[in-house]
Amino acid sequence: MSASPDVVARLRAAGCVFAEDEARLLADAAHTTAELDAMVGQRAAGLPLEQVIGWAEFCGLRIHIDPGVFVPRRRSEFLVRTAIALAPARPLITDLCCGTGALGLATAAGLGGCGRGGKKTELHAADVDPAAVQCARRNVEPAGGHVYQGDLFGPLPERLRGRIGILICNAPYVPSYEVAFLPAEARDHEPRTALDGGPDGLAVLRALAAQAPRWLAADGHLLVETSELQAPAMAAAMRAAGLAAQVRSCEESTVVTASF
Repeated sequence: MSASPDVVARLRAAGCVFAEDEARLLADAAHTTAELDAMVGQRAAGLPLEQVIGWAEFCGLRIHIDPGVFVPRRRSEFLVRTAIALAPARPLITDLCCGTGALGLATAAGLGGCGRGGKKTELHAADVDPAAVQCARRNVEPAGGHVYQGDLFGPLPERLRGRIGILICNAPYVPSYEVAFLPAEARDHEPRTALDGGPDGLAVLRALAAQAPRWLAADGHLLVETSELQAPAMAAAMRAAGLAAQVRSCEESTVVTASF
């Protein structure tokens, strides 16, 4: 189905900067004119494009996105590239606060895929939000990974303790007082639990760092995303837990890594 000039005009009037591109994606996702009209209405009302069309591209993968689930950001591709570069041979990958499961899945894909046998890596993911867990299962389980519901390490199988080679946690790191200033797409249509990181944004990540040494393999690495301003405090929390920390940055993202 092709998008009419009217669709482009409606999206542009709603403030969509890339109205032509979005119109094309919406038209490709719709099966009927009525469905396209409804989807354009959702997008014009502020629903994230990825939630409307049901998927997002991340690290070259098509990731299923359900309504109300955090949309993986392109800036987080830097974390995935860093994880792939640091990974030991055939690492056991664990993705906490996983949302859609995109980061763990992309890391596993970059290391040869997940599952059993050959060069496959083992992938586990967890999130506290039931909607995120349901979405992650659609992405991770068909690829051979495992998804659990619960807070941080709580739902993980005990057999993973001391064996995790790549531990990813893209936890919320927006300070509570800044959530109100986020773009409406995030503020109104993504769960607050995926955005609000507490008074200084690092509440969840500090808890993660304190527990991580018991779960990391001797050659394992912990990777988290923060803002540039938060990175020194996050690195200090990792060092307090007995890990060696390093801040790594690119133009769009800051990642703090830790290892023994």
